Parts: sequence; C-alpha cells; structure tokens
Amino acid sequence: MNYLHRLELWGESHHSKWLDIVRVALGAFICYKGISFLANMSTLLGLLSSTNMNSGSFALLLLGQFIVIVHLLGGFFIMIGLHTRLACLSQIPILIGAIVLLRVSGSGSLASQDMVTTIVVLALLLLFLVMGNGPWSYDRMFVEEKKR
Repeated sequence: MNYLHRLELWGESHHSKWLDIVRVALGAFICYKGISFLANMSTLLGLLSSTNMNSGSFALLLLGQFIVIVHLLGGFFIMIGLHTRLACLSQIPILIGAIVLLRVSGSGSLASQDMVTTIVVLALLLLFLVMGNGPWSYDRMFVEEKKR
C-alpha cells in the first residue's frame, strides 16, 4: 500500500462531522469569491495586468474567466462534498498564484488582509485534500447507496 493510499484511508477514518461544516463554509466562501470576481472582472483584470506578464488583453480575459469558473464549480463541489479532493486540487494553483500576485502587487493593508485570507483558505484546501469528503457528503451518500 503506497503512502498516498494510506494517507487517504487515514483521512477518511479520522474525519469528524464538525469538519464537514467547515468544508461547507469553505465551499460557500470560494463560490462567493468567484461571484465577487465575476462582478468585479475589471478589477481582477487590472490586478492581473499589473504583473507585467506581457500577455495580451484576450489572454488575461481568458485567465480571469478561468479563475471565475474554477472558483464557482470548485466551490460548489467542495460545498456539497462531490469529488472534494479534485476540487481542492484545482483550487490550489489559483491560490498559490494569488499569493504571488498579492506579494508582487503591493504592501497595503488591504493586500495584507487578503494575504491572510488567501493563506487560511489555502491551508483549509490542503486539509480537505488530505481529509476528503466526510460523513455529510454526496460522495459518501453514493457509496452507501451502492452498498445497499
């Protein structure tokens, strides 16, 4: 049995129900951020263009749309507990990019507040990447349905 499989089994056996409440809140927060990015797409594109990535405006628009879609779908999947590990894995590169972007963009009080929020969300995503869905999830419901 390899290390990842043992880690997955440990996470499944040590997952308590209060962590599911945290998982649902995390998914709702990520969905909220996706909606916020969608409503303020010009701000997101301005932040992305300030990094001097030498990309065209169409590439930045595609990147912004990708971030919004991944946040909305990934947050929804985390919230309901469907393919939670895959949803967490899809969110992690975006949050690492956000940390780098916030570090490069400036040192205002708003940037430091966003940095703390981003680091906390990244830590929770890593936790649920290891721990998995939990007892109150659609994946668990499907497994119990197959046993019957």
